[in-house]
Amino acid sequence: MLICFFDIQGIVHREFIPRGQTVNQEFYLGVLKRLRERVRRTRPELWRTDKWLIHHDNAPAHTVLRIRQFLTSQGTTLVPHPPYSPDLAPIDFFLFPRMERDLKGRRFDTLEDVIAALTRALNSIHLAEFQRCIEQWKQRLDKCISSNGEYFEGN
Repeated sequence: MLICFFDIQGIVHREFIPRGQTVNQEFYLGVLKRLRERVRRTRPELWRTDKWLIHHDNAPAHTVLRIRQFLTSQGTTLVPHPPYSPDLAPIDFFLFPRMERDLKGRRFDTLEDVIAALTRALNSIHLAEFQRCIEQWKQRLDKCISSNGEYFEGN
């Protein structure tokens, strides 16, 4: 499994989860700590101004009190994610389909081969694609807000 964070400038942090590892609150807390360090090193302007946001879906490890308390204590703004809305998660409407395009129909002999192929797929995504994704995300969120969270057709 892959956990990946990105922004308009590209991939910020990614982790391949070890086989057999459960993504529980303890594990995810470690991921968030590594993400914060990565933001500090790779996006210093955002770190200095504390102008970065985090958006993740409503998976149990993302929404438990301990994770929300950690993000609050660090001054990290959490963009809320409406329930049952995978169409609003950039990882679901952009990143995973984009990587699938590169990997579809291929077979792999080892886990290392899968990780290498996924890494190449991630590295092959151009800056303009990330920029389009973030614009689409904003548009999707605006539609959700303007419809008061009700169902709507189209992107």
